[in-house]
Amino acid sequence: MAIFRALVFAAAISGLLAGLLLAVMQQTATVPLILKAETYEEAAPPAVHDHASHDHAAQDHSDPGPAGAGQVAAGHDHADEWTPAEGMERLLYTALANVVGAAGFALLLLAVSEAAGGLSGWRDGLAWGLAAFAAVALAPSISLPPELPAMPAADLLARQAWWVGTVVATGAGIALLVYGRSLPLAALAVGLIVLPHLVGAPQPASHDSPVPHALAQSFAVTVVVTSFVFWAVLGALAGFLRQHFTRRAA
Repeated sequence: MAIFRALVFAAAISGLLAGLLLAVMQQTATVPLILKAETYEEAAPPAVHDHASHDHAAQDHSDPGPAGAGQVAAGHDHADEWTPAEGMERLLYTALANVVGAAGFALLLLAVSEAAGGLSGWRDGLAWGLAAFAAVALAPSISLPPELPAMPAADLLARQAWWVGTVVATGAGIALLVYGRSLPLAALAVGLIVLPHLVGAPQPASHDSPVPHALAQSFAVTVVVTSFVFWAVLGALAGFLRQHFTRRAA
């Protein structure tokens, strides 16, 4: 029970700190790009704008923060849906969502690492955090890059299913590379990592978009870099705090 409490405390604190850091990075790096893309969406011809709105109904377009799901970008108004007001209210709700998501990911990271002997410190936690980044953020973004408002997208359910499959396959591949220690298992690991991209991510019927390619590319790169920093910090904090609290519990 003492170890369980130590893991929960470590996940809560590391999630709080990493989630707040993610909110700051989103506000300074990804949100300005989202707002800029919305100007192209609003200025698009009616036919293009209507097509984009139809394709993106009930979908989110933004920085896939800790869970890869993303913070909903402003500009897609729905009369029957409540949305936080622009400014401080939106920032607070975004920060709260990031903290809760980060704490959940930290707890999951700690729980999985316990099966492998537990995190021995911040370096061990950093390694696990980078592995999680590769599985959760980097691998899916290769074939399914983050999207800005007004960019066409495939069916949401199909994209979510492909994302989950990619995360599971990549995570299993990384685990086999690290713990397999044999050539056949290494070959299987590489196959698992490559398989989702051979299958291919769901694609929209058309890639026409009023958003400039350079802006979309900048957003995708920014999201990946932001996710890298988030996972590195989350893993290092989780490893450090896990070691700290378990020593106190002992």
